Amino acid sequence: MSEKKKIESGPCETCANYVYDDEDECYICDVNLDEDDMYHFLTGDTRECAYYQSDDEYRVVRHQM
Repeated sequence: MSEKKKIESGPCETCANYVYDDEDECYICDVNLDEDDMYHFLTGDTRECAYYQSDDEYRVVRHQM
C-alpha cells in the first residue's frame, strides 16, 4: 500500500500526481516519497519536485501550433 501525504498548496495543484482522495475528502500527492524526499519537501529545502508532471494535456498541441 502506498503512503499518501497531504499537501496544502503550491505548484502541486497543477501536477497530475495531485489527486482527490474520496476516502479522506481532500487532495493528496499520489507519489510515494522516500524519507529523504519527504524531509526535504516538508522543510522547504527543495525548490522543485522531482516527480512533477504537468496536468496540462494540451501542452503539446499548443507547442505544435
